Amino acid sequence: MHIAILTFDGFNELDSLIAYGMLSRISLLGDTSWKVSIASPSPRVTSMNGLTIDAHIDLKEACQADAVLIGSGMKTREVGNDATIMGQLQLDPARQLIAAQCSGTFLLAKLGLTKQMPACTDTTSKPWVQAAGVNVLNQAFFAQGNLATAGGCLSAQYISAWLITRLKNAEAAREVLHYFAPVGEKEEYVTRALAHVQPQENAS
Repeated sequence: MHIAILTFDGFNELDSLIAYGMLSRISLLGDTSWKVSIASPSPRVTSMNGLTIDAHIDLKEACQADAVLIGSGMKTREVGNDATIMGQLQLDPARQLIAAQCSGTFLLAKLGLTKQMPACTDTTSKPWVQAAGVNVLNQAFFAQGNLATAGGCLSAQYISAWLITRLKNAEAAREVLHYFAPVGEKEEYVTRALAHVQPQENAS
């Protein structure tokens, strides 16, 4: 399984890298078929706080992944108005799991993938995500079919759990959440996180 995390210049480190760390634990547990990649339109991208990282793959390869997570950042609206970048994003929920976090929901809308589905985003992005025609929910996570959205930097845990549940199984998602949860709060943390994911997963 290959998961691509779309990461653009001005990216929010928490959105891309929390998910990258959590999702990558599956391969550390011994699943050699599991791969997580940072995907960018250029070989290197710099975050909103000045962290520069190398991309693993380009956008064309990301579009072939089993799952794609669209991260957020301070330049998301610029990305959404860049026809060269947006033209490369040939995503298809019929064959892929597609998730978006915070302002990434704006790109999901610009790609025409949200349609009539309500979605989540962060409070800063909410006005222009709504202007893109999205009914924004006042909650951290929402999934419908092969699409999921989340709002708030730390909601990366819910997207990660959803992707692992769908691509692996619920027990694997539980193990990953338990590993990363704060000591002394692990059971409560896991139960709360899975409560966001499992009812919607069972309904989809």
